[in-house]
Amino acid sequence: QVQLVESGGGLVQAGGSLRLACAASGRTTTYAMAWFRQAPGKEREFVAAISGSGRTTYYADSVKGRFIISRGNVKNTVYLQMNSLKPEDTAVYYCAADALNIGTMSREYDYWGQGTQVTVSS
Repeated sequence: QVQLVESGGGLVQAGGSLRLACAASGRTTTYAMAWFRQAPGKEREFVAAISGSGRTTYYADSVKGRFIISRGNVKNTVYLQMNSLKPEDTAVYYCAADALNIGTMSREYDYWGQGTQVTVSS
């Protein structure tokens, strides 16, 4: 069974940086991994995704150029480096995994973590 545990969230001022980590248990080294986020009163939205090989990445337009998704040397760890943070980035950030394909829709991912809170103050 695949389990995902996020870490690295916290409170940061606008313009600052945070790095989120997602540690996956189970046979996930070839899985596509992604980050989604959900702000209060809003639907869950796609942030970034990376293929099992690490060669393909997707980003939401709202984070392109500011966030970087990567796989660790131990490939069942995925990171989200978040730079130039804005108050509108405030949300609970969720890690997701899928054995088959990289995608941008939440329904494409079978496994989810519990989430980590990111709060950006103005």
